[in-house]
Amino acid sequence: MEENKDFYELLKRCKKGHRQSQDRLYLAFYSYAISIALRYSRDREEAIEIVNDAFVKVFTNLGKYTPGLSFKGWLRRIVINAAIDYYRRNEKHYHNVDISYARYELDEEDILDKISGEEIIALIQELPPSYRIVFNLYAIEGFKHSEIANKLGISEGTSKSNLSVARTKLQAAISKLRNIRKSHG
Repeated sequence: MEENKDFYELLKRCKKGHRQSQDRLYLAFYSYAISIALRYSRDREEAIEIVNDAFVKVFTNLGKYTPGLSFKGWLRRIVINAAIDYYRRNEKHYHNVDISYARYELDEEDILDKISGEEIIALIQELPPSYRIVFNLYAIEGFKHSEIANKLGISEGTSKSNLSVARTKLQAAISKLRNIRKSHG
């Protein structure tokens, strides 16, 4: 949906609580929001919950959106924050330390060439939540470790460690996928 006069009219109606306008906005940006949430979640069900939480925040905070600035950029930040909030709410279920991949080293061969974006997202979803969220915030969203530490209430060292383990686990998963393809291909 383009950010034009009609779009801003739609936002005005959404601010006033017009349900059909809110439904239109939700449907127009659902695919975009779910694509972000999927990177932070274990599965589609969790991603849908994050997106729904994000849209509640969108509708209650539309007054804070600055017309003329990218709505998608604003929505993206809200979805990421909703994912972080989801992680914090469910953090007690996520505490598991896994150092099983700490010594793994990647082949020099470029194994990403034959792996689709969907497969990479699926591999990211398989990461334990504390690793997945740090990986996404750092590698995909471009946050610094100090910002990640602040957002998640962890130390910078923990953020760096989680990123390192996430990368190692992803490398191992990608290598495993490559080896499976080699043996079947």
